[in-house]
Amino acid sequence: MARTLLRASAHYRFHVHIRFDVPADPAYPGRVAAVLSSVGLRRYGYAGVVLALLGVIGLALSQGFGWADQVAPLYIALLVGGVLAMVYAPLVRWRARRRSGRYAVEGGYDITDDNIMMRSGTESGGIAWEGVSQVVETPDFWIVYVGRMAATVIPRTLMTDADDQTLRTFLTDRALLQPR
Repeated sequence: MARTLLRASAHYRFHVHIRFDVPADPAYPGRVAAVLSSVGLRRYGYAGVVLALLGVIGLALSQGFGWADQVAPLYIALLVGGVLAMVYAPLVRWRARRRSGRYAVEGGYDITDDNIMMRSGTESGGIAWEGVSQVVETPDFWIVYVGRMAATVIPRTLMTDADDQTLRTFLTDRALLQPR
């Protein structure tokens, strides 16, 4: 059951305490793995598009200027490398979803003004807000960054609307989330 407390503070505008449970859903670990891997793998898609475009443009130009025999292997390699880079991220996300299904255990989150405590089965861990550099909002998750690394996610779909808004206010107050 979710519970939220807000109190005034001299240092920050709000103190927050949000607690909610995560059911043992076999699809949930896959969604988390897909979100975390997509953050780190996005650059492969961009690099793949650039490489594939360079390969196509190079092949077209080499055909037009009659250099095809000499440079075609280079541009074909760029094109193939670009396509492989674009396919890499979806393949990793698919594998992460497939492999993580067996990790479905009950868990929970306890979010306070000091830290985010996560519990999954018999394991638990936390992240202090002082170490968080930013939080990115997606429709299903809050992605928590420590430095430039996506460290964890907070599932928005398992929170009540009031808790979601409370967390948004808290994150905005701490300048971790840009206001909408």
